[in-house]
Amino acid sequence: MTQAGLSVELRGLSRRYGAVAALAPSDLTINPGEFVTLLGPSGSGKSTLLHLLAGYVDPSSGRVLIGGKDVTTVPARRRNIGMVFQNYALFPHMSVGQNVGYGLRVRGWAKARIVARVEEMLDVVRLSGLAGRRVDTLSGGQQQRVALARALAIEPDLILMDEPLGALDRQLRRDVQLELRRLHEAQRRTTLYVTHDQEEALILSDRVAVMRSGRIEQIGTARQLYDRPASAFVAGFIGESNLLAGRITSARDGHAEIELAGVGGALRAPAANGLSDGDEARLMLRPEHLRLNGTGRLEARVTERVYLGELTALRLALNSGEQLWLRQMAGQAPHPGDTVRVDWSVDAQWIVPCT
Repeated sequence: MTQAGLSVELRGLSRRYGAVAALAPSDLTINPGEFVTLLGPSGSGKSTLLHLLAGYVDPSSGRVLIGGKDVTTVPARRRNIGMVFQNYALFPHMSVGQNVGYGLRVRGWAKARIVARVEEMLDVVRLSGLAGRRVDTLSGGQQQRVALARALAIEPDLILMDEPLGALDRQLRRDVQLELRRLHEAQRRTTLYVTHDQEEALILSDRVAVMRSGRIEQIGTARQLYDRPASAFVAGFIGESNLLAGRITSARDGHAEIELAGVGGALRAPAANGLSDGDEARLMLRPEHLRLNGTGRLEARVTERVYLGELTALRLALNSGEQLWLRQMAGQAPHPGDTVRVDWSVDAQWIVPCT
């Protein structure tokens, strides 16, 4: 598998609007051919970072390097970037082929070469034979693939996508996600993708950067973020988590002991960085890692039972007043009002800062 595109480095990049820091000084490195997603809630700085990289916005500080070359002051049109927007940004008065070939005409390509390239790109996105169609006669998923073909046609060093699937319904969104992943595996173009949809980020990405309040909170693979989040915010944003409040009694060598309300003694578990003795913290337990047995560490009362097909989800109220979600195979699940005991394996524990 060959890689296409160049490396990207953001060094201390920031953007302020008066007193408001849309993006705090941030560092990010993307390897050639890597698919990295910026994930976070609205207002976390995702689109600001993307637009700084594209050259649509000037930074307040820091530098942008593409392929090792400083492009901080280079205009957007000279950065050889393919951009895909949420609203597609297609020209409604042009055909599919004319839309795909637009960037090539601007670059002065010969007509015969444009026609060949357009046919090649439409084949890549599985829209062969539609070059003559009006774009307004296509479905939303087809229009999004036209926008992607247009971005790929210019052979960009970098592809940027700003919530490109936000307007699609759930099933179509899933289909196009899988298509994007297939295309990336085939093309291996350096890609930076913006979304607030965690499932989408996990499906598409080689690595995910979780953003919060204008900062990159953590970057890693899907498994790293899911199994070992750096904070309670990341733990709650990636997948479903039970976060039990406690206080650190000892933190040493990548492990910590935490005292929880309603649990006798301290629990020892692997821990995220940055914890010190006396800190408030959270014990993270994923719902699928909990189990019911007669000798479990926590006593709880079932408050809700939800049928999920092959699984049953239980909401449990602890004596401390906190709540847990547990998922188990459908079958003889307890009923609301029943008292149960909850346990988990030592490997399933993870302690994070409460921020």
